[in-house]
Amino acid sequence: MDSLAAAPGTGPATSPLPILRKPRPAARFADLPADRTLVMGILNVTPDSFSDGGKHPTADTAIAHALRMLYAGADIIDVGGESTRPGAEPVSPEEEQRRVLPVIQALVKAGALVSIDTTHASTAAAAVEAGAAIINDVSGLSLEPEMAELVARTKVPYVLTHRRGDAETMNSLADYGNVVEEVIEELKGVRDKLYAAGVTPEQIIVDPGLGFSKDEDQNWQLLKYIGKLDELGHKVLIGASRKRFLGTLLTVAGKAAAPEERDHATAAITAISAANGAWAVRVHDVGPSLDAVKVAARIRH
Repeated sequence: MDSLAAAPGTGPATSPLPILRKPRPAARFADLPADRTLVMGILNVTPDSFSDGGKHPTADTAIAHALRMLYAGADIIDVGGESTRPGAEPVSPEEEQRRVLPVIQALVKAGALVSIDTTHASTAAAAVEAGAAIINDVSGLSLEPEMAELVARTKVPYVLTHRRGDAETMNSLADYGNVVEEVIEELKGVRDKLYAAGVTPEQIIVDPGLGFSKDEDQNWQLLKYIGKLDELGHKVLIGASRKRFLGTLLTVAGKAAAPEERDHATAAITAISAANGAWAVRVHDVGPSLDAVKVAARIRH
């Protein structure tokens, strides 16, 4: 399939054959809507992500799925080539780039605003060169401190996620006295490293890291007091989509809900996040969350 083709059944496409679309002007971060919470669509170009690993095994299938999200109204497409779930096997930067760079290049040509979901500075640099406009680093600089210099040099927005440890150790580090206050203080500590490297406050987007080195109760505490993240003075991104703590909440007959059965709960969290002024939510299913942020915006304004 051509990299700029619309997947069947998306937008005005009604033919079973792909419909070619002309390249659009490159999307700009500054042009994102400012009157509502944004919706970031998740694109995992991986074989082992917890929800949709292996569903987009080639560049063409990944691009087709991303275009469906774009035409459904996603403001940003977040492209990742390495699973960040607890216990995931690490991926080399070379393999990660082989997976994501063709996808990023095609989506930028199609007019999407793309973020790169990576913990590797070399992948982030290559993705920005390919047109990515945001770096989303779930490691919080803990794996490659040189990421800070890259963010300062490129001047792109940077998602600073709270996490302790790595994919292998994070679950053993969920020991907090007051999870809300400690997450905020630890985010401030990493922020200081960004400032020291020359990153500006306007570049930083904070993410409390739901599911990363937090147990279920701690995730709910962070969501309950989501408004306290505003004291950091930065845009706030919330990523709860299809995560395990939602599956546990929706347990029926002793069986936790499967990832695909958690989208209604995800949309509920989107509504709560938007009502509390979150800058963006990161989700797998764009449509319900887009509706939720529009409802929240109507009530707020």
